[in-house]
Amino acid sequence: MHSVIARTRRAANGAAMAVALAAIGAAPAAAAPEAYEIDPAHLSIGFLVHHIGYADTLGMFLEGAGRFTFDAEARTLSDLTVTIRADSVFTNHERRDGHLRGGDFLDVETHPEITFVGTGAEPTGERTGRVTGDLTILGVTQPVTLDVTWNKSGPYPFGNSYAIGISARTVVQRSAFGMTYAVDNGWVGDEVAVIIELEAIRQ
Repeated sequence: MHSVIARTRRAANGAAMAVALAAIGAAPAAAAPEAYEIDPAHLSIGFLVHHIGYADTLGMFLEGAGRFTFDAEARTLSDLTVTIRADSVFTNHERRDGHLRGGDFLDVETHPEITFVGTGAEPTGERTGRVTGDLTILGVTQPVTLDVTWNKSGPYPFGNSYAIGISARTVVQRSAFGMTYAVDNGWVGDEVAVIIELEAIRQ
């Protein structure tokens, strides 16, 4: 009787081990860092700045590009770079846009690009995080922190691809970059709220 029980236990243990090994073999491999390119057609870079205290002026930069590496399992972000064409600034007012491109503001002839290079990232929630980086405007580089929301990752309905969607917000002081026009008299606010919405395609 004891030998029958022992054989039965050995068989049960063997079956359990086989099931465990099969489960391990069937488990998906851990996610790895993957490269993404920001889709220029789905990149929105907006800003809000006070105008003489009456209302905020809403503007955009219409041309930009960027890339990054993201590990969805570990929730780590690296190799983030974004480049914006300074002369693509748009506020729906031709004369104002011309002024913004000139020496009082963006000086696009001398500084045609605005760049952001990521230096770090940390999660703050299931779908939120903070991304730090160096923002360069007018040739001056300052540290900036973005509050980021990871909206969605999944198969993209266009081009048989895979995409990630991200929203980001920050506030910068333009005077920190040497852009001091109309700060002292309060006609144009010093603080600029930045609004970023993007979709990026896995490479």
